[in-house]
Amino acid sequence: MAVDLPPAFGWVVLALVAYSVLNVWMAVQVGKARKRYNVPYPKLYAIESENKDANMFNCIQRGHQNCLENMPVFFVFLILGGLQHPIASAILGMLHTVARYFYFTGYSTGVPKNRLTYGKFHAFALLGLMVCTLSLACHLLFK
Repeated sequence: MAVDLPPAFGWVVLALVAYSVLNVWMAVQVGKARKRYNVPYPKLYAIESENKDANMFNCIQRGHQNCLENMPVFFVFLILGGLQHPIASAILGMLHTVARYFYFTGYSTGVPKNRLTYGKFHAFALLGLMVCTLSLACHLLFK
Protein backbone atom coordinates (compact mmCIF):
# COMPACT_ATOMS: atom_id res chain seq x y z
CA MET A 1 0.00 0.00 0.00
CA ALA A 2 1.52 3.27 -1.10
CA VAL A 3 1.02 6.47 0.85
CA ASP A 4 0.96 9.71 -1.10
CA LEU A 5 2.51 12.42 1.01
CA PRO A 6 1.67 16.03 0.24
CA PRO A 7 4.65 17.84 -1.35
CA ALA A 8 4.79 20.27 1.56
CA PHE A 9 5.28 17.35 3.99
CA GLY A 10 9.01 18.03 3.68
CA TRP A 11 8.47 21.00 6.02
CA VAL A 12 7.06 18.63 8.61
CA VAL A 13 10.18 16.49 8.29
CA LEU A 14 12.34 19.57 8.82
CA ALA A 15 10.37 20.43 11.97
CA LEU A 16 11.02 16.89 13.26
CA VAL A 17 14.73 17.25 12.55
CA ALA A 18 14.82 20.65 14.28
CA TYR A 19 13.29 19.20 17.45
CA SER A 20 15.70 16.26 17.32
CA VAL A 21 18.66 18.65 17.11
CA LEU A 22 17.26 20.57 20.09
CA ASN A 23 16.93 17.31 22.01
CA VAL A 24 20.57 16.41 21.38
CA TRP A 25 21.64 19.91 22.44
CA MET A 26 19.65 19.59 25.69
CA ALA A 27 21.23 16.19 26.37
CA VAL A 28 24.68 17.73 25.96
CA GLN A 29 23.73 20.48 28.42
CA VAL A 30 22.67 17.86 30.97
CA GLY A 31 25.97 16.03 30.44
CA LYS A 32 27.91 19.23 31.06
CA ALA A 33 25.82 19.90 34.17
CA ARG A 34 26.61 16.41 35.47
CA LYS A 35 30.30 17.27 35.39
CA ARG A 36 29.87 20.83 36.68
CA TYR A 37 27.66 19.83 39.62
CA ASN A 38 29.27 16.43 40.28
CA VAL A 39 26.24 14.19 39.65
CA PRO A 40 27.60 10.88 38.34
CA TYR A 41 25.65 8.23 36.46
CA PRO A 42 23.44 6.33 37.15
CA LYS A 43 21.86 8.98 39.39
CA LEU A 44 19.00 10.65 37.55
CA TYR A 45 18.73 13.52 40.04
CA ALA A 46 20.98 15.04 42.69
CA ILE A 47 20.05 14.71 46.36
CA GLU A 48 19.96 18.03 48.22
CA SER A 49 21.41 16.57 51.43
CA GLU A 50 24.43 15.31 49.45
CA ASN A 51 24.96 18.10 46.93
CA LYS A 52 24.72 21.85 47.51
CA ASP A 53 24.04 22.37 43.78
CA ALA A 54 21.25 19.79 43.64
CA ASN A 55 18.51 22.28 42.76
CA MET A 56 20.47 23.72 39.86
CA PHE A 57 21.31 20.32 38.39
CA ASN A 58 17.80 18.99 38.98
CA CYS A 59 16.26 21.95 37.18
CA ILE A 60 18.49 21.34 34.14
CA GLN A 61 17.76 17.61 34.21
CA ARG A 62 14.03 18.18 34.72
CA GLY A 63 13.86 20.61 31.79
CA HIS A 64 15.27 17.99 29.46
CA GLN A 65 13.28 15.15 31.02
CA ASN A 66 9.99 17.00 30.55
CA CYS A 67 10.81 17.57 26.88
CA LEU A 68 11.54 13.86 26.49
CA GLU A 69 8.27 12.92 28.21
CA ASN A 70 6.27 15.05 25.78
CA MET A 71 8.23 14.17 22.64
CA PRO A 72 6.22 11.05 21.60
CA VAL A 73 2.89 12.91 21.63
CA PHE A 74 4.46 15.86 19.82
CA PHE A 75 5.92 13.63 17.10
CA VAL A 76 2.65 11.72 16.60
CA PHE A 77 0.58 14.90 16.34
CA LEU A 78 3.15 16.55 14.08
CA ILE A 79 3.36 13.62 11.67
CA LEU A 80 -0.34 12.79 11.56
CA GLY A 81 -1.50 16.41 11.50
CA GLY A 82 1.07 17.08 8.81
CA LEU A 83 -0.58 14.56 6.51
CA GLN A 84 -3.68 16.77 6.35
CA HIS A 85 -2.19 20.22 7.05
CA PRO A 86 1.56 20.10 6.32
CA ILE A 87 2.28 23.84 6.36
CA ALA A 88 0.24 24.58 9.49
CA SER A 89 1.71 21.54 11.24
CA ALA A 90 5.27 22.49 10.30
CA ILE A 91 4.77 26.04 11.60
CA LEU A 92 3.24 24.72 14.82
CA GLY A 93 6.08 22.21 15.09
CA MET A 94 8.66 24.96 14.83
CA LEU A 95 6.75 27.07 17.37
CA HIS A 96 6.76 24.07 19.70
CA THR A 97 10.51 23.60 19.18
CA VAL A 98 11.35 27.25 19.84
CA ALA A 99 9.07 27.30 22.89
CA ARG A 100 10.74 24.14 24.21
CA TYR A 101 14.13 25.83 23.85
CA PHE A 102 12.89 28.65 26.06
CA TYR A 103 11.26 26.15 28.42
CA PHE A 104 14.61 24.40 28.87
CA THR A 105 16.74 27.53 29.17
CA GLY A 106 14.25 29.05 31.60
CA TYR A 107 14.25 25.93 33.75
CA SER A 108 18.05 25.82 33.58
CA THR A 109 18.28 29.09 35.52
CA GLY A 110 17.51 27.14 38.68
CA VAL A 111 14.16 28.92 39.11
CA PRO A 112 11.46 26.51 37.89
CA LYS A 113 8.84 29.18 37.17
CA ASN A 114 11.20 30.71 34.57
CA ARG A 115 10.40 27.77 32.30
CA LEU A 116 7.00 29.28 31.58
CA THR A 117 8.03 32.78 30.51
CA TYR A 118 8.08 31.86 26.81
CA GLY A 119 8.11 28.09 27.25
CA LYS A 120 4.38 28.00 27.94
CA PHE A 121 3.70 28.55 24.24
CA HIS A 122 4.63 24.92 23.53
CA ALA A 123 1.20 23.97 24.89
CA PHE A 124 -0.57 26.20 22.35
CA ALA A 125 1.46 24.65 19.54
CA LEU A 126 0.62 21.16 20.78
CA LEU A 127 -3.07 22.05 20.95
CA GLY A 128 -2.91 23.31 17.36
CA LEU A 129 -1.25 20.08 16.27
CA MET A 130 -3.99 18.14 18.02
CA VAL A 131 -6.59 20.07 15.99
CA CYS A 132 -4.69 19.28 12.77
CA THR A 133 -4.65 15.59 13.74
CA LEU A 134 -8.37 15.63 14.56
CA SER A 135 -8.97 17.22 11.16
CA LEU A 136 -7.15 14.28 9.56
CA ALA A 137 -9.30 11.84 11.52
CA CYS A 138 -12.49 13.60 10.37
CA HIS A 139 -11.25 13.66 6.79
CA LEU A 140 -10.53 9.93 6.85
CA LEU A 141 -13.79 9.02 8.57
CA PHE A 142 -16.18 11.24 6.64
CA LYS A 143 -14.70 11.70 3.15
